[in-house]
Amino acid sequence: MKKNNCKAWLYLLPAILFLGVFMVYPLIDVFIYSFEEGYNFASQTFWGTGIYNYSYVLHDPYFLQAVRNTFLMVIITVPASTILALLISAGLSSIRPLRNLFQTIYFLPYVTNTLAVGLVFMILFKKTAYSDGLVNLLIQWFGGTSVDFIDGPYWAKMFVMCFYIIWVVMPFKILLLTSALSSVDQSYYNAARVDGTSGFRIFRKITLPMISPTIFYLVITGFIGAFKEYSDAVALFGTDLNAAGMNTIVGYIYDMLYGDSGGYPSYASAAAILLFVIVLTITCVNLLFSKKHTYYIN
Repeated sequence: MKKNNCKAWLYLLPAILFLGVFMVYPLIDVFIYSFEEGYNFASQTFWGTGIYNYSYVLHDPYFLQAVRNTFLMVIITVPASTILALLISAGLSSIRPLRNLFQTIYFLPYVTNTLAVGLVFMILFKKTAYSDGLVNLLIQWFGGTSVDFIDGPYWAKMFVMCFYIIWVVMPFKILLLTSALSSVDQSYYNAARVDGTSGFRIFRKITLPMISPTIFYLVITGFIGAFKEYSDAVALFGTDLNAAGMNTIVGYIYDMLYGDSGGYPSYASAAAILLFVIVLTITCVNLLFSKKHTYYIN
């Protein structure tokens, strides 16, 4: 038994070393930096320790704006993308002909470069000196007034941002949910149809519980991914996200390190720890919630 345990730890050693060097050590290092006030990269010195960095970040209007933007993106995009992906996957599962073709079409945005997709969205939504954009042309065709979705009001920019995120993440969710739906034992459906159960009740009482582990996985990863949004905002609004009012928490951390506000690693570390705490808290809440609402087949 001891020999087997030694073998198991030996097999795990490369993964443990990798996680220790590239995940645990950087996290500890950032945690230490977050308490070093006035840390300087060049001289590797600081003038004190305490919680001033956290106080500064929590009172910084740019950080508060980034938190608001990030939470709005999370609240809107995670449920919307999961529900839409579930409906599309259920529709694909009920279509036998050309199912593989439709799955490929829906998966194409996932393998397309993020910046390329962002450029397409800018062409669709951005107003220029020569055109109001395709979306505004459609709005005007239906009798509405054009809106500057890229440089205009906050709600318009947030709409484009959320729409873009949903467009990017939904293909992966469709792929996983379609696979989960195809793995459900058909005998459950046959027994329910024999009893005369309606299609909606079958979906609610059989389909959803059977694929709940996949849904839970997508919700957890969706929350984590949405909280780490940055490149999508850059693709739409450029690198000066503070001026656009569309910065995210990750974007704020980057700006504190390398952007126009750069040179403040202590502030960036404090913001990174706050982001870590937020994501960890929401993940733990989801884990507790899943114990009562996730069904695992023994």
